Amino acid sequence: MDRPEIPLPQLHAFVVLAEELHFGHAAARLGIAQPPLSQQIRRLEDRVGHALFTRAPGRVALTPAGNELLPAARRALTDLADGLAAARAVGSGRAGSLRIGFAASLALTVLPGLLRTFRDRSPDVHLDIREMTTAPQIAALHDKTIDIGLLREPPSDETGLCFRTVLSEPFVAVLPSTHPLAGKRTVRLAQLAESPFVLLPRAVGPTLYDQIVALCTTAGFTPRIVQHAVEWQTVCALVETGLGVSLAPAGIRRIRLRGVAFRRIDPGTARTRVAVAWREDDHNPLVSRLLATVGQDHPPDESR
Repeated sequence: MDRPEIPLPQLHAFVVLAEELHFGHAAARLGIAQPPLSQQIRRLEDRVGHALFTRAPGRVALTPAGNELLPAARRALTDLADGLAAARAVGSGRAGSLRIGFAASLALTVLPGLLRTFRDRSPDVHLDIREMTTAPQIAALHDKTIDIGLLREPPSDETGLCFRTVLSEPFVAVLPSTHPLAGKRTVRLAQLAESPFVLLPRAVGPTLYDQIVALCTTAGFTPRIVQHAVEWQTVCALVETGLGVSLAPAGIRRIRLRGVAFRRIDPGTARTRVAVAWREDDHNPLVSRLLATVGQDHPPDESR
């Protein structure tokens, strides 16, 4: 099918004249003189190959060809207006779709407030939320399958990505409630030297894993890891069974398990970062809009 090459002014003039059925009224509505309107209609009729209006003194009427064209002309103008409005909304960051990866534990701290603030300000944006650990988020950002990442301990040598810290929190000891140290308010790290450990696999969060191992090494021991689990919720559930102990970001305390005790550690100076990540060459206005929201949702103070 040949693409119709019809200038929009001709189509607009046709629809207005079809509604007014009066050249003078239609010209006034269009803000032009009557002769240019007559020329627009004549050129459109030449393109169609048939008359679109009958003309008689004091009377204008649509021909059968004009009646057939009118619904399609209205749809074309409406679709174009809708398309322009949608394009402007997306271009300004008021609409569109944003893909966000997040570490599961952040659903307990940063994520709810951030999304709530963003949705309040951008209710027409569709959010595609994907639960992912740190390493898969980094890969997904490079592959352009997500636009924003919310992750723990971003790598320091990652090219092409930008990171902004949104929360810094200390570590806590995660103990079975039956553990001898569960009755203490604070646990010295060296006291965990003989306990088996449950940790995340290094592959899903290398920097955080290395940080936890380094804390133990500084305390004088290498943790004896007996089990790995991909999510902190699973780590805590395995600790509850008595399988071992763990060290975790303080926000994990929001996981409520009756058989698990969360205790401060000594020394307690080490902190873990939560960061938002994005591609440095990404000019999506929705990314900029979300970044402007970061820090305005007042994440909880996890230092207590």
